[in-house]
Amino acid sequence: MPPPEERSAPSPAYSSEWTQRFLERLGVEGTLPASLDHPGAYSALVRSVLSSAAVSVSVSDSTAPRVSCTLAVSPAAVNAYNTLHGGMVAAVAEAVGMACARAAVGDKEMFLGELSTAYLSAARLNSEVEVEAQILRKGRSVVVTAVEFKLKGTKKLCYSSRATFYILPVASL
Repeated sequence: MPPPEERSAPSPAYSSEWTQRFLERLGVEGTLPASLDHPGAYSALVRSVLSSAAVSVSVSDSTAPRVSCTLAVSPAAVNAYNTLHGGMVAAVAEAVGMACARAAVGDKEMFLGELSTAYLSAARLNSEVEVEAQILRKGRSVVVTAVEFKLKGTKKLCYSSRATFYILPVASL
């Protein structure tokens, strides 16, 4: 049996070229902005959605912290149907869930182990969505959060996520 093939991450140039070809097959003409070559472009997009003009963030100071914010569904975060893109829902759920987990355990090193999202309804362009995260379980090595997305006017549940964060153990030397 031959040894398994080692895979390496694609280069930024290859990724950019592949994305350009994909967009051309969809019928989109033009070039990608130079800002997308920056390694933090993905994080910057999520931060820009979370820091839009209609965002307010609050963190409760209790034994079970909650993090809540309101985000405006902007053109940068929608899909072809003018509804909040599923990838953006997952990215926001990860960011708000991580903020809630950090509020619970402090500045410990942690990483996302699992994220599941239920897409129940759609949030349309220019609507406002209330996002709230709370701790479901907190242990020595794991924190589980629940994140709910509700339309601001009707309180209708649009998306529901559950994120599991693993806390890295401190090295003992």
